[in-house]
Amino acid sequence: MDDKIKRYYQLKNKHKEMEQEIADLRSEIVAYCHEQQATELEAGSYRVKLVLQERKEYDESKLYEALPDPQLWRLLAKPDTAKIQSLIKLNVLSEEKLQDTYAVKNITLLHVDKK
Repeated sequence: MDDKIKRYYQLKNKHKEMEQEIADLRSEIVAYCHEQQATELEAGSYRVKLVLQERKEYDESKLYEALPDPQLWRLLAKPDTAKIQSLIKLNVLSEEKLQDTYAVKNITLLHVDKK
Protein backbone atom coordinates (compact mmCIF):
# COMPACT_ATOMS: atom_id res chain seq x y z
CA MET A 1 0.00 0.00 0.00
CA ASP A 2 2.92 2.38 0.68
CA ASP A 3 3.94 2.14 -2.98
CA LYS A 4 0.43 3.00 -4.14
CA ILE A 5 0.23 6.01 -1.83
CA LYS A 6 3.67 7.16 -2.94
CA ARG A 7 2.72 6.74 -6.62
CA TYR A 8 -0.55 8.59 -6.06
CA TYR A 9 1.33 11.48 -4.46
CA GLN A 10 3.83 11.57 -7.33
CA LEU A 11 1.10 11.54 -9.97
CA LYS A 12 -0.90 14.21 -8.15
CA ASN A 13 2.16 16.50 -8.13
CA LYS A 14 2.88 15.74 -11.77
CA HIS A 15 -0.75 16.52 -12.59
CA LYS A 16 -0.45 19.94 -10.89
CA GLU A 17 2.74 20.67 -12.81
CA MET A 18 1.12 19.66 -16.10
CA GLU A 19 -1.95 21.80 -15.43
CA GLN A 20 0.29 24.79 -14.69
CA GLU A 21 2.29 24.22 -17.87
CA ILE A 22 -0.92 23.89 -19.90
CA ALA A 23 -2.22 27.15 -18.40
CA ASP A 24 1.07 28.92 -19.18
CA LEU A 25 1.16 27.62 -22.76
CA ARG A 26 -2.50 28.53 -23.26
CA SER A 27 -1.80 32.10 -22.10
CA GLU A 28 1.19 32.41 -24.43
CA ILE A 29 -0.73 31.05 -27.43
CA VAL A 30 -3.73 33.30 -26.79
CA ALA A 31 -1.45 36.33 -26.32
CA TYR A 32 0.38 35.52 -29.56
CA CYS A 33 -2.91 35.24 -31.46
CA HIS A 34 -4.04 38.59 -30.03
CA GLU A 35 -0.74 40.20 -31.04
CA GLN A 36 -1.21 38.83 -34.56
CA GLN A 37 -4.88 39.88 -34.49
CA ALA A 38 -5.76 36.35 -35.57
CA THR A 39 -8.55 34.08 -34.41
CA GLU A 40 -7.17 31.18 -36.43
CA LEU A 41 -3.68 30.14 -37.42
CA GLU A 42 -1.73 27.11 -38.50
CA ALA A 43 1.59 26.05 -37.04
CA GLY A 44 3.22 22.99 -38.53
CA SER A 45 0.64 20.22 -38.49
CA TYR A 46 -1.60 22.01 -35.95
CA ARG A 47 -4.51 24.37 -36.34
CA VAL A 48 -5.29 26.90 -33.62
CA LYS A 49 -8.66 28.58 -33.24
CA LEU A 50 -9.80 31.13 -30.67
CA VAL A 51 -13.51 31.18 -29.87
CA LEU A 52 -15.01 34.06 -27.89
CA GLN A 53 -17.75 33.08 -25.50
CA GLU A 54 -19.90 35.10 -23.14
CA ARG A 55 -20.59 33.84 -19.63
CA LYS A 56 -23.01 35.31 -17.14
CA GLU A 57 -21.86 35.75 -13.57
CA TYR A 58 -24.84 36.29 -11.30
CA ASP A 59 -24.89 38.59 -8.27
CA GLU A 60 -26.43 36.54 -5.44
CA SER A 61 -28.31 39.36 -3.72
CA LYS A 62 -29.76 40.79 -6.93
CA LEU A 63 -30.72 37.32 -8.14
CA TYR A 64 -32.49 36.51 -4.86
CA GLU A 65 -34.49 39.75 -5.11
CA ALA A 66 -35.46 38.94 -8.71
CA LEU A 67 -36.84 35.49 -7.98
CA PRO A 68 -40.65 35.41 -8.00
CA ASP A 69 -40.79 32.71 -5.31
CA PRO A 70 -38.21 32.56 -2.47
CA GLN A 71 -38.57 28.76 -2.56
CA LEU A 72 -36.72 28.84 -5.90
CA TRP A 73 -33.63 29.95 -4.01
CA ARG A 74 -33.42 26.48 -2.47
CA LEU A 75 -33.17 25.02 -5.98
CA LEU A 76 -30.33 27.35 -6.82
CA ALA A 77 -28.53 27.48 -3.44
CA LYS A 78 -25.69 29.27 -5.20
CA PRO A 79 -25.95 30.96 -8.60
CA ASP A 80 -25.45 28.12 -11.05
CA THR A 81 -25.67 29.36 -14.63
CA ALA A 82 -26.73 25.99 -16.02
CA LYS A 83 -29.57 25.65 -13.48
CA ILE A 84 -30.69 29.23 -14.06
CA GLN A 85 -30.70 28.70 -17.83
CA SER A 86 -32.77 25.54 -17.33
CA LEU A 87 -35.32 27.46 -15.25
CA ILE A 88 -35.50 30.10 -18.01
CA LYS A 89 -36.08 27.42 -20.66
CA LEU A 90 -38.82 25.90 -18.52
CA ASN A 91 -40.42 29.37 -18.22
CA VAL A 92 -40.11 29.28 -14.42
CA LEU A 93 -37.96 32.42 -14.67
CA SER A 94 -37.90 35.10 -17.36
CA GLU A 95 -34.79 36.61 -18.89
CA GLU A 96 -36.29 40.09 -18.37
CA LYS A 97 -36.76 39.52 -14.63
CA LEU A 98 -33.07 38.55 -14.28
CA GLN A 99 -31.72 41.28 -16.56
CA ASP A 100 -29.84 43.25 -13.87
CA THR A 101 -28.72 40.27 -11.79
CA TYR A 102 -25.60 39.32 -13.74
CA ALA A 103 -22.55 40.67 -15.50
CA VAL A 104 -21.47 39.27 -18.85
CA LYS A 105 -17.91 38.05 -18.92
CA ASN A 106 -16.15 37.35 -22.23
CA ILE A 107 -14.07 34.19 -22.23
CA THR A 108 -11.60 33.16 -24.91
CA LEU A 109 -11.58 29.45 -25.61
CA LEU A 110 -8.54 27.89 -27.26
CA HIS A 111 -8.95 24.95 -29.62
CA VAL A 112 -5.87 23.17 -30.97
CA ASP A 113 -6.44 20.38 -33.49
CA LYS A 114 -4.11 18.27 -35.52
CA LYS A 115 -4.56 18.64 -39.29
